[in-house]
Amino acid sequence: MKRILVASLAAGIGMFLWSAIAHMVLPLGETGFQDLSQKSTLPAAMQSELGANPGMYIFPGPGTGSNSDKMAQYAKLMAASPSGILIYHPAGATDNTGRQMTVEFLLECLEALLALALLWQSGIAGYAAGVGFVLVVGIVAAITTNISYWNWYGFPVNYTVAYMTTQLVGFLVGGLIGVAVLGKGVSARAASA
Repeated sequence: MKRILVASLAAGIGMFLWSAIAHMVLPLGETGFQDLSQKSTLPAAMQSELGANPGMYIFPGPGTGSNSDKMAQYAKLMAASPSGILIYHPAGATDNTGRQMTVEFLLECLEALLALALLWQSGIAGYAAGVGFVLVVGIVAAITTNISYWNWYGFPVNYTVAYMTTQLVGFLVGGLIGVAVLGKGVSARAASA
């Protein structure tokens, strides 16, 4: 278990560093986003409409009544008005970068721990096979929400591809590092299985 924890920490560090490069150096972190014009009246309208109520909003709303009524109302609204999803934070939000970076690092370590623990239990032997296994775990993780968000909520294709690429490369980096740190333990575990 100690070997898996050390490998997970090392892999998590590698995944976190890749994520930082993808978002701060490469254009992957900005792909699919568009800035509102500085002259846009939308922020003032959001402040007026939503005030101090942070949250995730869908517009137009699906309506009220039975499911069939809601679907019919929603189809009419979609045909007649713009639609989308809005994540809203009222004015006065504080900078949470430190907390966000900490959560992201812990998330990368947890992802690495789960992938490497599954690898350890799988009985797969060999460096390339181990890295391939972790990459397959990354593929599952990348498609789980990203494709659904594209399909149901209209996330841009370029955003979806960029984010999936960031995740896949992260799992590849994590696999390369984590399997190397696990080293012969993976082969020994496979031989004893």
